[in-house]
Amino acid sequence: MAKKYRYILASNKVPKLDCPYCGAKKHWQRYIDTKTGEVLPDVYGRCDNANKCGKWISPYKDGYAKKIWKQEQEQGQYKKYPKQTKPIKETPISFIPDKELKLTLTGYEKNVFIQNLLTRVAFPFKKIDVERVISLYYLGTITSGYRTGAITFPFIDKNNNIRAIQVKQFNKSNHTTSTDFLHSIIEKQYIRHNKPLPEWLKAYNKNDKKVSCLFGEHLLKTYPHNPVALTEAPKTAIYGTLYFGFPEQDTNFIWLAVYNKSSFSFDKLKVLQGRDVVVFPDLSKDGSTFKEWEQKAKDYEMRLPGTKFLFSNLLEYLAPDKDRIGGNDIADYLIKQDWRLFRKQNNSNEIPEEREVKQTEKQEQNNKTVKPATISYQTEPVDDKDLAMEPEEISFSSIDLGTDYRNYLIKKRIFNDSAGRLIEIVGTKDNGRCGKPYHNRKKICIGCLLNCSHILKIDGKLQNREYTQIEVLKLQYESEKLKEKQNTPTIKQISIQIPTAV
Repeated sequence: MAKKYRYILASNKVPKLDCPYCGAKKHWQRYIDTKTGEVLPDVYGRCDNANKCGKWISPYKDGYAKKIWKQEQEQGQYKKYPKQTKPIKETPISFIPDKELKLTLTGYEKNVFIQNLLTRVAFPFKKIDVERVISLYYLGTITSGYRTGAITFPFIDKNNNIRAIQVKQFNKSNHTTSTDFLHSIIEKQYIRHNKPLPEWLKAYNKNDKKVSCLFGEHLLKTYPHNPVALTEAPKTAIYGTLYFGFPEQDTNFIWLAVYNKSSFSFDKLKVLQGRDVVVFPDLSKDGSTFKEWEQKAKDYEMRLPGTKFLFSNLLEYLAPDKDRIGGNDIADYLIKQDWRLFRKQNNSNEIPEEREVKQTEKQEQNNKTVKPATISYQTEPVDDKDLAMEPEEISFSSIDLGTDYRNYLIKKRIFNDSAGRLIEIVGTKDNGRCGKPYHNRKKICIGCLLNCSHILKIDGKLQNREYTQIEVLKLQYESEKLKEKQNTPTIKQISIQIPTAV
């Protein structure tokens, strides 16, 4: 049974004071005596301005608690306490209705975060995996209004009650640009239209805390034997699931999130009793987050028998100062890696795709009926310094190839253009007179781009004009973009069954 402490930090019912250490107004959360209902002297408390101050003075660390206990023993007052004149009543928690969550489970084609996972990250995820993670965590979309395109992260407790729905907007790099909450957005809509708030929202606004459970907590009942990976932000939990696998296997993690730095609290983490928990704190400038969470975890282990908290200090040792100042987390490092390397080796879903690619390449080789030939022509010599200059980005027909020389190489001698015609390069006229093979120059050659030309066959017919390097590059670029567009996975609507609250 978890140990109950006599002196605890008071709820928001007890007025907060200005912090005596950093001066932040109404941030000093005081301690309360649970036996008498009295507030302890003002010196005892915690500044909840965690990022800038976070000062914490506990009555258990300076001997105050022991001193009071001895006084009561000597005076025989241990069993008698004055009655509270105004007992503190706990307000029952109000929840967000299921129907509000259901309204968000649509419009994934507008969801920037989801579309980033499918197409814009360095190693896009499979459509089926993204759909699974959406269903697992009930991720949704804001489809209209000033938050259009934002993703919703619902905080659902172990009894399937919806405690909060966080709203986050991301850019195309999947970095957060703004944060909100669904109940706040709904409230603004009612106020804007001069309509009274619905009863559930009036009751919900009276909650002391909005985010009062873990993100993903509802999965604990479904997967009772899995170890837990605990992060700060929901986004990191989503990345962790996509990289390390889903919890259908007992050995895989259930990835959960606390919400923010100050949310690593006993009230939230007590649902993890009996589990092995691997904790991944965000980086901080001086390592304060790691130290604070590690110290708290030692206390929680004593109060939660059978629970073990494990901390990875790899990022603390290896991360550069820039990442510490930016508050990076494990997600910032994972997203740069190929997720396939983190999955089980026995994942047979990857094998057919690899074999299919090889078979396609082999078939393409077999279809080559014309062996490209190089045709050389003598021209007047040109000064090489005018050919090998480093140009600015070259573009044509609104197509930007950047400054990487590899983007200007002919990648295939046989390919289909965007219209589906078979293009064959059967000869090349080196009018640039560069003097070096283009692949070995490792710089963009203006001479090649403007002067070199190619002899093409289109659908087996030899063309009566020559095509410049730029024209061939354009044909290949448009072909690749069309193929990429055709193969781009999209998610618009999936069926998600919301469990009934207990």
